[in-house]
Amino acid sequence: MPLFLLKRLGTLIATLIATSIIVFLVLEVLPGDPALLVLGIDADETQLAAFRHQYGLDQPMLERYLHWATHLLTGDFGISYAYKTPVWPLIAERLALTYPLAVLAMILTVALALGLGVFAASRHGRPADAVVMGISQLGLSIPNFWLGLLLILLFAVNLGWLSAGGFPGWQAGVGKALQSLILPSIALAAVQAAILTRITRSSMLDMLREDFVRTARAKGLSRNAVLWRHVLRNALIPVVTVIGLQFGNLLAGAIVVEQVFSLPGLGRLVFQAISNRDIEVVKAAVMLLAATVVIVNFCVDVLYAVIDPRLKARDV
Repeated sequence: MPLFLLKRLGTLIATLIATSIIVFLVLEVLPGDPALLVLGIDADETQLAAFRHQYGLDQPMLERYLHWATHLLTGDFGISYAYKTPVWPLIAERLALTYPLAVLAMILTVALALGLGVFAASRHGRPADAVVMGISQLGLSIPNFWLGLLLILLFAVNLGWLSAGGFPGWQAGVGKALQSLILPSIALAAVQAAILTRITRSSMLDMLREDFVRTARAKGLSRNAVLWRHVLRNALIPVVTVIGLQFGNLLAGAIVVEQVFSLPGLGRLVFQAISNRDIEVVKAAVMLLAATVVIVNFCVDVLYAVIDPRLKARDV
């Protein structure tokens, strides 16, 4: 087990370093001059040179990367070109919405997928199984931004149960804040829940054919006890793998859904930063999202050792 964790931790660190290099290089080769975009075409060469010197844009690329990467380790994400303020407070304010939205959508995804997947597998070949598979196919077919518009039309415009968009802030109360995230989280979770339902069902069906299921039933355990206590645990490894990957998809999808529901999350900040070519903000936001996905997948690897005792025995 310790060796397994050390190997995964080494992979985590190497992945973060590689990610930082890729993020920096990709954003640095974008066309356009940040100084010219921020100061305008009327700025003279002296002003442009002063701006480049202030933000280190006149330094060699390797030196700029090392400066940026080392400052990331201390929590210094640089200064925004457009806002003239430190980048971290700008991003932290938006992450307070984007992260809860992604987590809430992930909770909905897992709850729906496990329930429907187990239900469909336990009724394999019956009408209930076909209904669940049909619903999951429908979920796969609907883009989350379009589903978001349908949810607004139904629950906000026609029924008036929820607001059509906006975010009151956590200072208005956790209840009101979470209420404004219900529709966006449903829009985000629909596609991912459909995918995970199918994977859960398939993995459960594979486990139901194993000998230990017949042994458990022969010992007098009920069908539900066998399904939830024995079959599901053994079927969770491919499910957990997909959950780790889906969290990254939810973060990426949140950027689009935030635009549909007019949520002041990280997505809006990134769109504004891209239009202003505020590279410091874009680099920090992309790096944070990438690091979040890498760390979540590291946690998934650790969960393997909890779910699958064979990893503890082999210590791989």
